[in-house]
Amino acid sequence: MSQLKRNVIANFVGNFWIGLVSLAFVPLYIHLLGVEAYGLMGLFISLQALLSILDLGISTTLNREIARLSALADAARDMRNLVRTLELIYWGVGAGLGVALVALAPFLAHHWLRGEYLSPDALQRAVVLMGIAVGFQWPSSFYSGGLQGLQRQVLLNLVTAGAATVRAGGAALILWLVSPTIQAFFGWQIMASALQTVAAGWSLWRCLPEPDYRPTFQHRWVSSVWRFAAGMSGISILALTLTQLDKLVLSKALTLQAFGYYTLASTAAYSLYRLIGPVFSAFFPRFSRVVSDGDQASLVELYHRGCQLMSVLVLPTALILALFSREILILWTGNATLATETHLILTLLAVGTALNGLMNLPYALQLAYGWTQLAFITNLVAVAVLVPLLLWVTSVYGGVGAAAIWVVLNAGYVLITVQVMHRRLLRGEQRRWYVEDIGLPLAAAVVTAGLGRSLITTQSSRFSMLLGIAVVSLLTVAAAAIATPSIRRHMLRAYSQTNAARV
Repeated sequence: MSQLKRNVIANFVGNFWIGLVSLAFVPLYIHLLGVEAYGLMGLFISLQALLSILDLGISTTLNREIARLSALADAARDMRNLVRTLELIYWGVGAGLGVALVALAPFLAHHWLRGEYLSPDALQRAVVLMGIAVGFQWPSSFYSGGLQGLQRQVLLNLVTAGAATVRAGGAALILWLVSPTIQAFFGWQIMASALQTVAAGWSLWRCLPEPDYRPTFQHRWVSSVWRFAAGMSGISILALTLTQLDKLVLSKALTLQAFGYYTLASTAAYSLYRLIGPVFSAFFPRFSRVVSDGDQASLVELYHRGCQLMSVLVLPTALILALFSREILILWTGNATLATETHLILTLLAVGTALNGLMNLPYALQLAYGWTQLAFITNLVAVAVLVPLLLWVTSVYGGVGAAAIWVVLNAGYVLITVQVMHRRLLRGEQRRWYVEDIGLPLAAAVVTAGLGRSLITTQSSRFSMLLGIAVVSLLTVAAAAIATPSIRRHMLRAYSQTNAARV
């Protein structure tokens, strides 16, 4: 089995498990703490995402540089010095973030959040614990970037999946057996975050070559990577403004209970990233290495193979989430009221997230070439146009309006940004991307899922709904796979090899 295939499988298994344990305990959290407290959990997730702006592009830079250096001879000491240099910077930023959040706790609790059942003092204690948890969690993404660059993604997934199990399962046990309070939940997050960071850091340093060499901080590495890191930082700031501003605005505009409904829809829709992330993580360092080798023909085929794999995984799943949003929410939470309040938001967020997922490998290709300007300029224009629109729409339409803006944003990426990119990178491959990589699997999935939609209603029993959605999902994925050239060839080749082995 090739390293790329092994990494893709490991990423899928790890992300599937993380998504499973994360989603499985949501109904229990809501049952024990209420929707309002779950909204506070959603704020914690959004804060983590927003504060990753201060990553400054360092984790992605480490990923790219480690992948590049690993292809060179006699680069072991450079790799260790690079990690130590960026590690010290990263830990300093993480400590500052934790202190800043703790200092902001009184303001957030008394002047920003609108709790109906949780008192301002309880909210303040929860935000303080959030800040400490963020400080401990922060460096783990740095170490994850290093392990991805080394293409040690099997090990990385063992660490992250284990940490997710401890984080979600331990929190459920604490709430159930010890103290059903939001403070107890965040207290456990502190311990789980510290454990994950220690495990990820130890794993990265153990995997680096020349373990007996004592690494040092070297200014030359800061000078060497700052341009790419600065570009990544600019992209991250703008991208996170676009992806997280809706939650920041809604956390102020809505009650925590209403924000909890939006958080629930976001949790379900963003589960698509459990499919998107593994493909990006496996293909990005591979792109970087092939670009470094200068093998254009191999890069073209690798690019289309990855994009078609992304489509087959993401488009059918997103369509099922969008078309069966009410039924899925009923099956997941067992609460018809939650489903009624949330299903339209889930439909829109699922569509927008699928479009965003399709852009991940074109974006990875840009990063592999070190070309950050396109993503930066695109996001800058989007911020200038859509942020004022978002502020107005959310004030009028609430969560549904914010979700609609997410669809518009990502539709613009697919329709405009890809065309601009292919004028510079992999020229002549734009039509193939739209037709083979996206169009064929999308058409097959829409027809299959659309026909299946007429067979299932909320009046059916929960078992019938579950069985019906499962069957339609399998048929939709199968139709998309058969319609996609690269996946179809792979399936036929595997079938032929199986028959040959039997003979």
